Formats: sequence, structure tokens, C-alpha cells
Amino acid sequence: MDLAELKETFDLLPDWMARYGVIIDLGKGLPDADAELHQDRYKVRGCMSQVWLRPRLEAGLLHFDGDSDAAIVRGLIALLLLALSGRPPAEILAFDLERSFADLGLSANLSPNRRNGFTAMVVAMKQAAAEA
Repeated sequence: MDLAELKETFDLLPDWMARYGVIIDLGKGLPDADAELHQDRYKVRGCMSQVWLRPRLEAGLLHFDGDSDAAIVRGLIALLLLALSGRPPAEILAFDLERSFADLGLSANLSPNRRNGFTAMVVAMKQAAAEA
């Protein structure tokens, strides 16, 4: 699934409760995190929930592993991985996440705390791309 397919799915759903269900299901699809991911160096600051993102540069592409202790946040991580993981660092830096996620309706339908945490995750991913 990519972001365009996700938007099509969202457009078919009656309300945001149903869309949150899809987001939670995406998070359930993330692979189980290994113990190394839960190290302090991968922890994303600025999130109410515990969030970890680990970048891996492989063959010029930046991949991310992620996890959270909150179901919706884990789903938001899955959305970010869908959008950014497996791309060249320059493409990650150029990607307009704010517009893409506004198109999905996330900007208007996340609580302020989740929006702050989501922004912190985006900043962490873009910082990893800048360093790669």
C-alpha cells in the first residue's frame, strides 16, 4: 500500500473512527521490534508515547525501523514508513509530508499532542536523512 491507496481507502470510510481503525491496523502490521531498537539513542523526544525510530542506510537508500507503546502512534509510524522508508536521503528531505498528510486529513484530525509527536517523528526522520 502507498499513500495514494491509503487516501482512496480513507475516502471510502464513513468517519474518522473508521480511519483510526485503519491506522491502528497498519501499526499492527509492523514487524515486532528487536531489543536493540528500544535503546535510548533511537528514542524520539517530544512524543507523549514512547517512540523509537532507527535509520539504516543500505545501498544508498534510507530505511527505518519503528515502534511505539501506543497503538495509534504505532500506526502513525507505519504511515511514515510507508511514505519515507526505502528512499534516497535527498528524496526524504524533499518530500512534502505536511501536504501529503493534510491530504489524508491527518492534520485536522490528530489531537495536539499526537500532532506534536508526529512532527517530532518527521523531524527525526529528516534529520537522519540529512546526516546520511
